[in-house]
Amino acid sequence: MNIRTALLVIVASLLIITPALAAENVPAEENPWYWYNQAVDLANAGQFSAALVANEKALSINESMPLAWANQAGILVQLGRYEEAIVAADRVVSVNATDLPNAYAAAYYSKGDALRALGRMNEAADAYAQAYRLDSSLFPPMTVPVHTSEPATPTPAKSPLHPGIIVCSVLVALVCCKARSLQ
Repeated sequence: MNIRTALLVIVASLLIITPALAAENVPAEENPWYWYNQAVDLANAGQFSAALVANEKALSINESMPLAWANQAGILVQLGRYEEAIVAADRVVSVNATDLPNAYAAAYYSKGDALRALGRMNEAADAYAQAYRLDSSLFPPMTVPVHTSEPATPTPAKSPLHPGIIVCSVLVALVCCKARSLQ
């Protein structure tokens, strides 16, 4: 797995920890966040076939999870299933995830990877440009021509969360959960 894909999976994982902890009253087999987290862990371990199965379980419970669709696209790229990855990436955009620019960025980046693998370089460049507009740390691979017709910096409305805010949110959620368990 390349470093960018791993970073995207990690960032997406951090964004879902708080809602996943909030769903603690739901049995694991019925909790889409449980399966999503399993998929992320398996993908990070390089077990993409098993990750796909877990991610599909999450989507079977809740097909409107933009993070799971973005994860699905990344996993499918790693498995070489490029056409399916493009469809999964497009699903992220089809759900209302305007408050999750990182999910959009990850989906566009995976779509770019799939299109590049299929030799569709102009479309790949467009997808990478979309990812970069949402997350300026996601540079297109050097093998893809970069389109310079649009501004390179993301608009303030779509700027990704600052990593410090994410880390603090995760720590607060963990402390709150620990405090609850001690009561």
